[in-house]
Parts: sequence; C-alpha cells; structure tokens
Amino acid sequence: MAQTDEHHEATDGLAKLLKKANHDLTLVQLKLEKEFQQIYPENANPMKIVSRIKKIQEDLSTLKEQCRELLSAKQDLIDKARTVIVGNRSSLQRMRKSMGLTDTDDSGDSAFESFNQIIDEWTVQVRSRTGGEINGSDSEDVNKLLFSAIVESN
Repeated sequence: MAQTDEHHEATDGLAKLLKKANHDLTLVQLKLEKEFQQIYPENANPMKIVSRIKKIQEDLSTLKEQCRELLSAKQDLIDKARTVIVGNRSSLQRMRKSMGLTDTDDSGDSAFESFNQIIDEWTVQVRSRTGGEINGSDSEDVNKLLFSAIVESN
C-alpha cells in the first residue's frame, strides 16, 4: 500500500508541475500578445500573422482536395458524355441506314462538331498544362496530370 501512495504523490507532483508550466506559458502568451498589440499595428501583429498562415495552410489542403474532386468529376462527365453522345449518334446512324435514309457525315452536324470542339479544347488544355500526350487509354490519368500541373505547382 505504501508503494501506491508514493506513486500517487509522484504523479500529483508531476501534475502540479505541468499545471504550473501551463499557467506560466499562458501568462507569457498573454504578455506577448499585449506587447505585440502595443508595438505592431493590428495587421502586422506576428502572432496573428502566424495564426492566419496556419489557417491558410489548412484551407489550402482542403482546397487541393476539392480541386482534385472537381477535376475528377469534370473528366468523368466528359467521358460519360462522350460515350453516351457518340453511342447515341452511332445508333441513330445505324437506324437511319436500316430505314434506307442517307448517312449524314460529321460536317453537317453543328451540335456534334461543337461537342467535339469542347472535348478537343479540354484535351489541348490538359496537354499544354502537363506537356504530355493524352490519348483514349490515358483518359483516367487526365485528372492526375492536370491537377499536378495546375494545383501542386502553385
């Protein structure tokens, strides 16, 4: 039983020491804040600047993840739109052919041309940002390449 009491006394002494150290650090922090408020104008207070920098770093991490998600969603949308539109167009052309109607070429379809132009512009943008070649087999990597070129380099 005596050993247990000694253990508690030692722990109590350590707890008191830590509590006093915490109190002393709080006093130092308050003194520094008061001193900085007197020396520096509101916008130049080093403690507030450090606090803002930490907040910006946290926000940047969140923003990077949101950009990654946005780019991924954009590429998914492009991939799905391309698959659906090209598939529907192909089905429509087969139906027209089976009905004996003449085939229309891509040059007569302004909506399809506009869609392809948008897809091509996106691909060119990705290539220019990454310096890489993008083809159909690399479509899953477009997000990673674009993200690394735009976000991580900033």
